[in-house]
Amino acid sequence: MKSFFQDLLSDFTLPLGNPVLVFSLILLIILLSPILLKKLKIPGIIGLIISGVVIGPHGFNILEKNSAVELFSTIGMLYIMFIAGLDLNIGQFRLNRNKSFVFGVFTFSLPLLIGFTLCYYLLGYNFNASLLTASMFATHTLVAYPIVSKMGITKNEAVAITVGGTILTDTAVLMILAIIIGNSNGNLSTEFFIRLGISFCLFLFIMFFLIPKVARWFFRKLESEKHAHYIFVLAVMFFAAFLAETSGLEPIIGAFIAGLALNPLIPRSSALMNRIEFNGNALFIPFFLISVGMIVDVSVILKGWNAVIVAVVLTSGALFGKWLAAFFTQKMFKYSAAQRQLIFGLSSSHAAATLAVILVGFKTGILDENILNGTIILILFTCIVASFATERASRKILLTSDTDNAIPQRTAMGSEHILLPIANLSGLSKLLDFAFLIKNKKSANPVTVLSVVPNNEMAEINILSTREKLEEYIQQGAASETPVNVIATIDYNVVGGISRISKEILADILIIGWPAKTGIINKIAGEKIDSIITNVDRNIFVCSLDRNPVSQKRIVLITPPIAEKERGFSLWANKIFRLASELSLPVIHFGEAEVETALKSIVKEKKFNVKTEFHQFEEWEDFLIPSRRITEDDLLIIVSARKNSVSYISYLDNIFSKTEKYFSKNNRIIIYPKQLDYYKDRFEDLANGPIAKGIEAIESLGKGIGKIFTKE
Repeated sequence: MKSFFQDLLSDFTLPLGNPVLVFSLILLIILLSPILLKKLKIPGIIGLIISGVVIGPHGFNILEKNSAVELFSTIGMLYIMFIAGLDLNIGQFRLNRNKSFVFGVFTFSLPLLIGFTLCYYLLGYNFNASLLTASMFATHTLVAYPIVSKMGITKNEAVAITVGGTILTDTAVLMILAIIIGNSNGNLSTEFFIRLGISFCLFLFIMFFLIPKVARWFFRKLESEKHAHYIFVLAVMFFAAFLAETSGLEPIIGAFIAGLALNPLIPRSSALMNRIEFNGNALFIPFFLISVGMIVDVSVILKGWNAVIVAVVLTSGALFGKWLAAFFTQKMFKYSAAQRQLIFGLSSSHAAATLAVILVGFKTGILDENILNGTIILILFTCIVASFATERASRKILLTSDTDNAIPQRTAMGSEHILLPIANLSGLSKLLDFAFLIKNKKSANPVTVLSVVPNNEMAEINILSTREKLEEYIQQGAASETPVNVIATIDYNVVGGISRISKEILADILIIGWPAKTGIINKIAGEKIDSIITNVDRNIFVCSLDRNPVSQKRIVLITPPIAEKERGFSLWANKIFRLASELSLPVIHFGEAEVETALKSIVKEKKFNVKTEFHQFEEWEDFLIPSRRITEDDLLIIVSARKNSVSYISYLDNIFSKTEKYFSKNNRIIIYPKQLDYYKDRFEDLANGPIAKGIEAIESLGKGIGKIFTKE
């Protein structure tokens, strides 16, 4: 018994060595510190850093930075940069790349100039030490990025240019580090620069050319192996970090580049993205923040005035330089005060790259202990300031701007509601993924899956069986944090049941599968879709989505004349541009100028960062005109119209068979907008009458004769 208690006490000897106990303690800190400090209105990030100070070797020495803590800390440091690359809106970055470059120049040059002046003239360090310390002023780590991610404002332009500027300034700083180390070792020569340039270019070629091709192949071949997707993404992140290190850069640059390379292949609303963010924010990133606190030695302020003076000078200079860069960026691009504060908050924290620069400088003898200790205090103080500034700015931006491009609520029940009526389960998974991509994230309503069971003697058995089969799709929604509701109902008529449920839940959008090609059963299915289109006046998306979304290169949109007059125009246009934004795809529009103008106004109003291209298209009789410009990697979206609608043209009849003929290898979506009730009520009788049918026949005959005379 005595030996038992001795063994038990040995496990609690400080610093703790039992890996289970160490892991349990860290998990307890990750769980409790944000909750406790939330009541004091202190950001959770600060709680994790302070916890690291308390339990670290310079605090109560409860934990030491052993190999396990170092491993998780490294993963967390890479994870922050990786998620920043994934979250970056590529379309917005392209539109704002000049602004990102300008901010990168400001946030690099101004702190560098201030830091060099302070270190060289005020603190009296030599040229190499002053330049290396000043480069630490210029770099920053996106420690506060989880705050903007949690607030849902990652697509704000201020965030985009700050993240874009991060890669520029950190790359420049770490290049300076490599040059200074080479200079201090006497290896600075033409050969050094050639080797560095070649290895860096080779790294970029692998990441932006080879990795996306491999990733597309992997996601396409192992589409059903969802857990394998996450492992593959982690492998790419670590591989990129290793390649960056071998190229003479820091691993954090490689992680950020990996995020950029995989960005177009991982939609923001996908289950994979949810898994990446969940694991990072729940475990790896908190580990990194705790480890940052563990290296802070608060006792340095007791070791003499030199350490205190250096710490005050470094911290003040670093914060002032970053604030000055944010101020000039705000004035140049006319941003709000909240956006300036957000830029300052995101770019003022020093951790990962700063540690890399200073520790390398200290180990090589370029920097002394005062700089090292002062940098530790700087890290703690700037992380606290950055967290407060970022959280306050994020709240202001949330209160003053529409960050989610949300469609206004129109019903007492809440916001939009998407309904998926299904005849079989074969393609439901892909239809659900499509629904998750276009769903308004602010909508409280779930995506509803509907199965209508015929009312016969087997109705009760069939409805129980259907409900059981649909349960797995609720889990699919849970994986991407999108609620899925399942309805199995009985009705004598399937179309009648769909119409009834769509009215009961106030559905805005119906997403249905593509009608099959041949055979009596499939012909009946096709007629059933026509019946749904005719009798259910909702925005209807008829989808054929056989190809994996990651293989798409563009969205090709074809619209009929005066499509902008339809009642459902604004909704379907919002959904297409949301889809393009999620998949980081450009939109190529074939249609008339009036429709293009209306689309551009929606893009401007809702602030979609989507590249668009317009081609005039009026000859609907010759579908080969757009088909010459469409490849198999394009997602084809055709806006059709019901016969009684204002934008209806006769060529839209049999649009499914015509689309199948020319674009059978493409992913295809046919949209039927909700009709404008005024035109529908006014012209319904006329449109169905014999006069209208006669006019259609004469128009078709005239077009046929015209084609004969226009043939070469």
